[in-house]
Amino acid sequence: MSKDINILITSVGRRTKLIEYFKKELNREGKIVVTDCSNLAPGLYIADKYYIVPKINHPNYINTLKDICKKEKITAILSLIDPELSLLAKHSDEFNKIGTNTIVSSYEMCELFLDKYETFKFCRKNNFNCAKTYSSFIDFQKALNKKEINFPVFIKPRKGSASLNINIARNIEEAKIIFTSSEDMIIQEFLNGQEIGVDVYIDMISKKVVSIFIKEKLAMRAGETDKSKSIKSEKLFRLIEEFVTKAELIGPIDIDVFDINGEYYISEVNPRFGGGYPHAYECGINFPKYIINNLKGIKNIKQIGNYQEDVYMMKHDILTISKFNNKKEF
Repeated sequence: MSKDINILITSVGRRTKLIEYFKKELNREGKIVVTDCSNLAPGLYIADKYYIVPKINHPNYINTLKDICKKEKITAILSLIDPELSLLAKHSDEFNKIGTNTIVSSYEMCELFLDKYETFKFCRKNNFNCAKTYSSFIDFQKALNKKEINFPVFIKPRKGSASLNINIARNIEEAKIIFTSSEDMIIQEFLNGQEIGVDVYIDMISKKVVSIFIKEKLAMRAGETDKSKSIKSEKLFRLIEEFVTKAELIGPIDIDVFDINGEYYISEVNPRFGGGYPHAYECGINFPKYIINNLKGIKNIKQIGNYQEDVYMMKHDILTISKFNNKKEF
């Protein structure tokens, strides 16, 4: 009889479909345990078991997760939010010692791709197209004077996530006000093209890319893909495979790309499940199954582009109704 696979998914938020997919693929040969710092996170109530935990910056957060892993005999842990990825990677040895695998890329790569200026430098160093990016207002002004960049431009946090605090500046006065309104801001070239989302899985055993799914983003909501259409591009398949191999990423990866007149520009890299991943799953791109296979010691077979084009995804609201007290478990 095979050993149960128990997976802990942290910072679950509203990712209810992903929890459903994992439960379906486990097929009762294990359980899905989830955590969040709020008891109003809908994903809590879809899982087999849930815990309310401190925020990720709490000094006892990692110990809390380790206690859950020991109590629930957790096989592997993964997070759904960018700021937590580096934290799990940093403490991966501690989780390994208690028998829990961390499904996360290296600490160095998680930190690099959380930082949009470092992401820009990585792309430039490795000859991948990307938006011109400036961490200094003086450097931006110099580039503006040389006509290397024009308005409008994006101004956003250097380490932001979920599309929070992103602004468009249309002149130098607006740019200066927005840039100086907060610390650690960057200025980015405005990429005027079709936005594309790419879901990638890099096998955790072979370290090879085994699956890539591409979708055109048709509408966004709260930083996530709300409506999209599946597409294929051999050129983009090759580019993405080269990129994630160069970055030495593993597991599920979410990459944003812009198509500008047939040239692809890397926009953002998130070493985790993307918010638009359900589109890929419903088209047969089964990352939860790939993860479960890897945890069983099974390498996955390469199947890039094994899906239909012109399949549309449209997210819509559902309700979770619950009655509970506000007392936290930790």
